[in-house]
Order: sequence, then structure tokens, then C-alpha cells
Amino acid sequence: MSSEIVDNALLLATLPDLTAPHFLVPVITHAVQYTRKRLTIVLFSRYFNVCPQAAEIRRSGRPSPTFAQKQGLSHTLSWDAVQRILTFTYVQATKIAWEMNKVLMEVDVLLKGFNEDLTEDIGTGVDIVFRVNGDTIAAPFPQSIFTLREMYLEPGDQVPDFHTDTTSGVPEHSATMLPSCYPVTALGGTFDHLHAGHKILLSMGAYITSQKLIVGVTDDALLQNKSNKHVLEKLATRIQRVRDFLTFFKPEIIPEIVPITDVYGPTGWDPNIQALVVSKETLSGGDAIARHRAANNLPPLQPFLIDVISATQTSLDHDDVELLKTHKLSSTYVRQWIVDHSKQEEEEEEDVNVPVTEN
Repeated sequence: MSSEIVDNALLLATLPDLTAPHFLVPVITHAVQYTRKRLTIVLFSRYFNVCPQAAEIRRSGRPSPTFAQKQGLSHTLSWDAVQRILTFTYVQATKIAWEMNKVLMEVDVLLKGFNEDLTEDIGTGVDIVFRVNGDTIAAPFPQSIFTLREMYLEPGDQVPDFHTDTTSGVPEHSATMLPSCYPVTALGGTFDHLHAGHKILLSMGAYITSQKLIVGVTDDALLQNKSNKHVLEKLATRIQRVRDFLTFFKPEIIPEIVPITDVYGPTGWDPNIQALVVSKETLSGGDAIARHRAANNLPPLQPFLIDVISATQTSLDHDDVELLKTHKLSSTYVRQWIVDHSKQEEEEEEDVNVPVTEN
């Protein structure tokens, strides 16, 4: 197995079902260990197949969805299963990266159906493609992928049968049927030094959205009491990073990213929003939004709950909000790492520049 360390890498893998992909642990571990700057993980599944909405089919005069399209799941009903896959993958990668002191390493996870095309630029700047031994991905690849060097890695103990899709982890149909996606969804956060927790939140918001995702980004004026605020990213930077990530994850939706100075943002006045994504630690904010909209005769929002993760756990199962804030994967930790890392670099530079005196 090669020990060459590269700057940028791709990891491509098929998910035979919708359970947490434990078989990918050694593959993710190796990919993170031998990547310096950015690792993009693309997970393929027939359950992620794109299916056009019935109304769109009627308007366009296109034929009914193909069998491949029908394999796709309702995005709202598969919320828990897909969130479980994303959190497992991100936590495995983040754990290894942070253990190696690569806190600022970029890790991105994409979900793709077999009937979706990867963008041609997915291979731009990539040094190597990591693959899983025995996995022949039944999806179209852009030409840029074929020109890259590949390395096949052995999966974990629970080796899946890549050639037999199962229905493990597929959600049961709920008695209360939700639409597969909502046209307009909203969520909010500070999004300082965009990390795995932010990316899961944004990904899941985009996953259940068909047209527009409204993202409220906390204004600089409200962050003056944050620790190490001198290394906190400015509002314009945070907004741009959110926009770039959403465009990368789901380019077909419109990201509307706005500064917010209160808990409501656009949810306080926009009647066109149908769904709201909140985390366990921001449930009280979701409740306040619900009361505000009711008081102002605005339609109620369908809430979707995001688990709070740490750098080693896929879900912090606590009711104590302050405990969640203390132990979650956070921008506070990232900023502290940046400060400590800068001090260490300064001290090392001073040691190098200390003049040598002769006796």
C-alpha cells in the first residue's frame, strides 16, 4: 500500500444499503491519513437516484420516470437514514484528521444516485482517487476521473456485497405522508470556519429542498462575545463559504444566504417557507419561530431535527443544552486550535532565529 501523501484526493464508494457504512472505516482512515488539504468523499446509491416530480413531467411532456428513477427514496422519509450515513462518514474522517492535528483539512461528502452525472470539474486538482476493492460503481464518470491515478483499498470486516442492493435502512412509509421534498426550506447558524457539523446541517437542508434553501448567517455584530473573536471569519467570508458548499453539494437549488440579527431571520416574515431544520441545541429557537409565525398568521413550518455531533460521536444524546454546547464539534475549538497553532509556529520560528553565541 502506497504511503505517498497528496494534497487533494477523491474517495468513491457504493452504498449497498442505507445503514451506517462501517465497512468504509479503514478506507476513510487511509484516505485522510494520506491527504493533506482536501478529501472529497462521493457515496453512490440507487436510493439517491434522481426522480423528477410528477408535475414537472406533466409540464414537460416527458415520459414517466424510469425504473432507475423510481428507486429513489422520498427525501423527507429517508431523513434519519441519510443523516446517519452523513454523520458517520464525517465523524470518521474528522476524528482521524483532528487526531493528526489537521484541523483545517477540508472534508466534503457528496451523495449521488446511479443516474446522476458528476460534474466534469470533480477531478480538477485531484492527485489520486481512492476506491474500495471489489466495488464497481455503476454510475457515469466524467472524463476527468479516468485520467487520475487510482488506489484500491480493502474494506472493513463487514464486507458488503456491492452487486446486491438490499433494503436495509430503508424507512417505512409514515402514516402522515410528507412530500418527498419541500420547495423552500430554512436554517440558520454562525458558520464560522465551516466544519463537519455545519456541512451536515447544510447538506440535510439541501437534501429535502427542491427549489430554494434559505440560510440565515449570524451577523458580525452579534458575535462580539465569542472566544478568540480576532480569528473569527468575517460575515462576507462565512456567507461565501456557505454558498460555495451548497453549490457543490446540490447545484440545482438556489441558495439564498442572508445576514440575520435575531432568531427569526426570513422565517419571521416569509410565508413561502415550508420547512425548518434545527439542531437539538437550537430547539428553543425553533419553538420561538413557531410561536412568532402563529402570532403573525404565517403558515406553520415542518421541523426537521439535526443531531449534534462531536469529533468522535455521531450523536450526542443529551437533553442538557449547555452540555451539548460544551461537547459538540464546534467553531470554538477550531478558533482555539488556530490561536494555539499560531503561537507554536511563532515559538518555533523564534527558536530557529536565536543567534548562536560562541564561548
